[in-house]
Amino acid sequence: MTYCVGLKIDRGLVFMSDTRTNAGVDNVSVFRKMHSWAKPGERVLVLLSAGNLATTQAVISLLEERSKAPDERNPTILEAPSMYQAARLVGDTVKEVIQQSAPTGQNADAFGASFILGGQINGMEPRLFLIYPEGNFIESGEDTPFFQIGETKYGKPILVRAHEPTMSFEETVKLLLVSFDSTLKSNLSVGMPLDLLYYERDSFKIAMQKRFEQDDSYYRAISDGWSSALKTAFASLPDFMR
Repeated sequence: MTYCVGLKIDRGLVFMSDTRTNAGVDNVSVFRKMHSWAKPGERVLVLLSAGNLATTQAVISLLEERSKAPDERNPTILEAPSMYQAARLVGDTVKEVIQQSAPTGQNADAFGASFILGGQINGMEPRLFLIYPEGNFIESGEDTPFFQIGETKYGKPILVRAHEPTMSFEETVKLLLVSFDSTLKSNLSVGMPLDLLYYERDSFKIAMQKRFEQDDSYYRAISDGWSSALKTAFASLPDFMR
């Protein structure tokens, strides 16, 4: 299992993902689930992945290889004329990998993977897409400013309650860390370290990329502070009266 979030604010896009991959309680590994491509001054694209590890790695590898050898696929993710076309390219690659991994007669669900793709291409608006294992996808809008993949239920309430499009990057990172901390405390299949990336609209370069380790002082302050604030808020609520 995993947990990844891509979120839109007025200032740009913010992405966060965990790094835990497990095949049983005694086989836990760390793998990066956030990948990015950039042509400074022209485009920035970020891809988050969840699901079957072999499938997600194969999809990323194919996108990488074809971006370096355009004859293999034209346009590549670095040449797609729009974010919509980039999302189609990722969706087609997902279908291609799953069809190759699950020959006729095998259950394709076992090879499933989902992705969040976000970014901006010069001359267009920043866009954010959720790509399903079947290769189809949906785009975020005013009513759906963020997408989650993986273990989504524990971290969603704070995003729904606290997200505002006018938030700063610093506030958004704080919001995402609270969402991830809630998930980490509720599900052992999601784990540290956490990868962060944010992109400022119309900059066409990655503004910040950071990894939060377990002992990161800011993460610890957010985790401890949120636990304390919840206890204080709970204590302030009126008791039930019979």
